[in-house]
Amino acid sequence: MEQAVERSLLLIETWPAWDGKPLTSDDGRTYTPHKAVRRIADHIVDHLAEIEALLAGVPTQPDEWHASALTSAADLAPFTVEDVQEAEQRLRRLGRTFALRYAAVDPVEWDKDRGENRTLRETAEHLAESEWYAEQVGDLRTAGR
Repeated sequence: MEQAVERSLLLIETWPAWDGKPLTSDDGRTYTPHKAVRRIADHIVDHLAEIEALLAGVPTQPDEWHASALTSAADLAPFTVEDVQEAEQRLRRLGRTFALRYAAVDPVEWDKDRGENRTLRETAEHLAESEWYAEQVGDLRTAGR
């Protein structure tokens, strides 16, 4: 997870060059720098909550996020150097919290059947792909956007 965050941050540091025009992913969803950061953070929070519930033996919270379907007015705001710094702090803390949580879990728990839910290993592998959101905005130094 921490590596996915760092890969995302390499792109995020280029986003003050964003021209203010939302970008469209291959699947038709709209992304902006703020939205991509929000989605990475929400994705980690969502799965951290899921893991905590599974390890506690309680039901997971139903998924009622608007997720990528929502582009809010805040998502359309200019993306500044200060926003990069805030994203670095937020995402690094979340990535580290996720990694530390996994480090504290007995390895036998990683592949334990979780019924309708992914195993902990599958969840970790899924989250390792979180930089997909950052890739939807991309490296704006090379894109000229």
